[in-house]
Amino acid sequence: MVFEEKKISSERIYEGAILNLRKDTVTAPKGTAYREIVEHNGAVAIVPITDEGKLVMVKQFRYPSGKVILEIPAGKIDEGETDPLQTARRELKEETGYAADSMHYLGKINPSVAYTEEVIHLYAATGLTPGETSFDDDEALDILEYDFKEAYQMAACGQMVDAKTIAAIFMAKEQLGIK
Repeated sequence: MVFEEKKISSERIYEGAILNLRKDTVTAPKGTAYREIVEHNGAVAIVPITDEGKLVMVKQFRYPSGKVILEIPAGKIDEGETDPLQTARRELKEETGYAADSMHYLGKINPSVAYTEEVIHLYAATGLTPGETSFDDDEALDILEYDFKEAYQMAACGQMVDAKTIAAIFMAKEQLGIK
């Protein structure tokens, strides 16, 4: 049995710089229920692949997990940005210094369908030209390159924990026909 919930009412609980939190009252099979929803403007993530077949990745400390995480370049869609492709090009340049001749749209993912509306648009970037980074004021990143096959194996064997990175690597391998 599939039951579609319908919103009865909504209350904004928190308004922040990158996300908001609301509490919705919804219909449920046995009356009403509450759903806490994280509102997020969306994000992009990029699989940058050099002409030599290297995957450009970043390492950074992620406060919520309390550790340094290996991931692909990514960032939020800023207010006023309407084209995720432009956001992807901006984030690639800011975090790695690279500009890309080609950006292949891999698709979109919902990082957690249970509590957030966030959508992450995934791209593969090729034809890379190096340049200067321009990190956000609160960013400290190490830029690393891995053989794509090695990165794929790391993702497949559980050595990576970032969901967007794992999904994007798998999608890029399949869609770009990387052996």
